[in-house]
Amino acid sequence: MSKAAFVIPGDLTLPTGGYAYDRNVLARLAAHGVEIEHVALPGGYPSPSVADLAETERRIAALPDDTVLLIDGLAYGAMPAETIALFKQKIVALVHHPLCLEAGLTPSRASALQACERRALSLAHCVVVTSPTTARTLVSEFAVPDSKITVAVPGTERARRARGTGAPLQLLAVGSIVPRKAYDVLIAALSKLSSSNWHLTIVGAVRDDGARAQLEAELDRAQAANAGFRGRVTITGSVDDVRLSDLYDRADLFVMPSLYEGFGMVLTEAMARGLPIVCTTGGAAAETVPDIAAIKVAPGDATAFGDAVATVLADATRRRRMADASWAAALTLPTWDDTARTIAMVLKRIAR
Repeated sequence: MSKAAFVIPGDLTLPTGGYAYDRNVLARLAAHGVEIEHVALPGGYPSPSVADLAETERRIAALPDDTVLLIDGLAYGAMPAETIALFKQKIVALVHHPLCLEAGLTPSRASALQACERRALSLAHCVVVTSPTTARTLVSEFAVPDSKITVAVPGTERARRARGTGAPLQLLAVGSIVPRKAYDVLIAALSKLSSSNWHLTIVGAVRDDGARAQLEAELDRAQAANAGFRGRVTITGSVDDVRLSDLYDRADLFVMPSLYEGFGMVLTEAMARGLPIVCTTGGAAAETVPDIAAIKVAPGDATAFGDAVATVLADATRRRRMADASWAAALTLPTWDDTARTIAMVLKRIAR
């Protein structure tokens, strides 16, 4: 059995798409012939301190030289080349999406991250990405040879089809509250709707205080402009799996206003529930959901997003058609076993 270490920064239990991907792969690699060890790095990434880098060097140095390193991109893309050069093991980089494409970065910070990640990727033996979109981005903007890249899209758990609520129609958005998720744009979009037959629930941990402040400010503006907006939005924070499953079951429409997604796991989760979708074309989101199951608009365009939601809310026949297409497409999606199998093949090949 091949030996590998899955090197992941921070708290693996956090409710984010990236960590969910890592947890699912970590749990399944052994079943596909890879003896896997979880190596936890400090939580300072993607802005590691000198102490974080020193601890990273220490933990990697403690691993046998014949161990293949599968390093999560949240850490790997922020590692200086001089740190990576100290690693004696072969490296497989896992890129959920390039760090420099996170929203809310200053131009100088984004440029520094892109340069750092480009150098780091040049030192990896192989790169695993979560979508064909990210693969194309790494080739065109990070000079990664296509021959080094393997696409391992996230798996999707089969689920019971959502029953919905209907009166009022339940809109559901799921994802951490960070600038890239653009919840302020979502509130601005919904504030333009004339229909009152809807309620929005936003599920996600607050990961950025600035994004929370933007969301709250936009909500305050909407409520000040329209008294009827009050009570129409619920922000739950992070919830457990049972509660999240119930919210999916009660939903009538899934909405995702993200500016950029490396894949968009919540989209396939919504498809697994047979939900119609309104989302953006940011990053891989444009490809994750088939056109027949969603209305897609340019990221950041509140007017277009609001118009799309209004269209779906007003047309029950279209909602049913989109829901049926979403449910049918979900049945063709890969499982987490498929994802782990793909990554295991890369790790075993590199280990030879």
